Amino acid sequence: MHTVKRIEIIANSFELGKLLDSLDKAGVHGHAVIRNVAGKGLRDGNEDLDMTMLDNVYIIAFCMPDLIKPVVENITPLLNKFGGTCYISEVMEIRSMRCVASL
Repeated sequence: MHTVKRIEIIANSFELGKLLDSLDKAGVHGHAVIRNVAGKGLRDGNEDLDMTMLDNVYIIAFCMPDLIKPVVENITPLLNKFGGTCYISEVMEIRSMRCVASL
């Protein structure tokens, strides 16, 4: 069991390729994408996730803590330009020793 960072991004699906490329360039190579996400924004009463005409995506990825700085540097300009939000939290990863040994 060890500590990793969880990266959660909600953004317009049109920007999915750019966001995934940015994660990859930061060294985060694995991710999951959930499409057709809807919700109500929490910032400034802005309900951009409700009102968009395009589909939203939810991206979740995990990485070692030392990769967070390049992730933030790569993702922030995209979110500022195209909208969306990113949350980063600390979580514990649990791996079976048998799974690790077989890799």
